[in-house]
Amino acid sequence: MRKLAAENGVDLATVKGTGVGGRIRKQDVIAAAEAAKAPAPAPAAAAAAPAAKKAPALEASPLRGQTVKMPRIRKVIGDNMVKALHEQAQLSSVVEVDVTRLMKLRARAKDAFAAREGVKLSPMPFFVKAAAQALKAHAPINARINEAEGTITYFDTENIGIAVDSEKGLMTPVIKNAGDLNLAGIAKATAELAGKVRGNKITPDELSGATFTISNTGSRGALFDTIIVPPGQVAILGIGATVKRPAVIETEEGTVIGVRDMTYLTLSYDHRLVDGADAARYLTAVKAILEAGEFEVELGL
Repeated sequence: MRKLAAENGVDLATVKGTGVGGRIRKQDVIAAAEAAKAPAPAPAAAAAAPAAKKAPALEASPLRGQTVKMPRIRKVIGDNMVKALHEQAQLSSVVEVDVTRLMKLRARAKDAFAAREGVKLSPMPFFVKAAAQALKAHAPINARINEAEGTITYFDTENIGIAVDSEKGLMTPVIKNAGDLNLAGIAKATAELAGKVRGNKITPDELSGATFTISNTGSRGALFDTIIVPPGQVAILGIGATVKRPAVIETEEGTVIGVRDMTYLTLSYDHRLVDGADAARYLTAVKAILEAGEFEVELGL
């Protein structure tokens, strides 16, 4: 029996005998050998399988098959975008950002934040805060080219336009002096302005004066977008959808792979003033602020 076990690589100590008094028989050794050769089933395979997703129910648009007059707001938006593309040398740069720490902080703080401040804590204020903070150190990104005078104005304030999707079309209300606001101030301003846009109560003053713009295209699931720089500005930041995916992580113990919350940031910019290196430095600064996630004090954690 020992010879048979050795020939088949079976440890007799692990074999359960089926003979009288638990005696190990030849059949037991052979069965153990066959079991060892068989591939192990994947643990909890059924439990690990993702739940089947149902396709959304889509209804035919009432505009299908119609010819209608272009709304005035669409005409204005279109004219501004064409003007910007014709007058600027636009291109885009993209970085990938690990926002796992930031999302964990938000999850811990959102309930207390909402109770204390009266507004929900979405991820958006973190991105606005990081973008405004980085603008202070990267003047070419927060500037305007004065064509007629042949001059450049480098702004000493961060008035950040927030692209808001509405039934009438895209509008961009402006958070004035965003660089001087904390997370709560940015969250309140964003919620108030977005509410006014969707309630058709926004004023011309609240739609003007932006020195830089942020577009959260990820709120509708887009990974990233090649956004267009608005007239009178030299850059716009696009925020992509935050998705969980495997990523390489450098730890004190070495390099590992883990599931992380990842997002893409896109900076479109006017190459007449902003060089690729300027764009990369700005994006890298925003990335560093977001990945460090040092917002505990503002969140009361």
